[in-house]
Amino acid sequence: MTFVQVIDYETTRFDEMNALIDRYAEQTSGKRTVTHTMIGKDRDSQTHYVDLVEFPSYEEAMKNSQLPETDRMFQEMVALCEGMPKFMNLDVVRDEYLNKLVVNRMFEECILKGDFAVLDECLAMNYKDHDIMESEGQSDGRDGMRQTITMWRDAFDFSFDQTRQIAEGDCVTTLWNWKGTQKGEFMGVAPTGREVTMSGCTTFRLENGSIAEGWWYYDAPSLMRQMGMMPE
Repeated sequence: MTFVQVIDYETTRFDEMNALIDRYAEQTSGKRTVTHTMIGKDRDSQTHYVDLVEFPSYEEAMKNSQLPETDRMFQEMVALCEGMPKFMNLDVVRDEYLNKLVVNRMFEECILKGDFAVLDECLAMNYKDHDIMESEGQSDGRDGMRQTITMWRDAFDFSFDQTRQIAEGDCVTTLWNWKGTQKGEFMGVAPTGREVTMSGCTTFRLENGSIAEGWWYYDAPSLMRQMGMMPE
């Protein structure tokens, strides 16, 4: 279970605090178990800060606390604070990146099942697409993406196996394996009934809860070789 430690403190020396955190990250490289940190500054109090420090689990946090560098950093941190920092220890019971939910609907309900009503809900009207097998702008907008998805669905019975998904900021990157059986014409190749596979990744950038831009990277040469479009 993910574990988060919240550190609440007052300081008039945040530049020094920032430098201390940078030194700690450098000194504990290869040893620390911290996976993510975030610092917030109180808009209503210029000396009030809150740090959120994330660990894979409580046990990993305890390992990190036993590092001599952690104890040294704590002593130096206290010296920079106005009073003793307050600590809160949290077991994370719900952790959702809402942008992932939008992306997964796009993959599962629209691309795989062909429900284009979902496309209209998930994709921004001015959606911009970047695909290594298409000319720039070919799949822009909802109509462009609808045509591209239809082309793939008409040419193949296929499945996506999402192997990993990473969300950061306004972007979601999905690594996937794709398997398809050619049932229709594709890029001038008549239906063969042949099973083909490829791997790739897609990064979607979201704005206001909708997918505004997408980048598709995949093993197109392998797909073309399997279809007989290129020599082995």
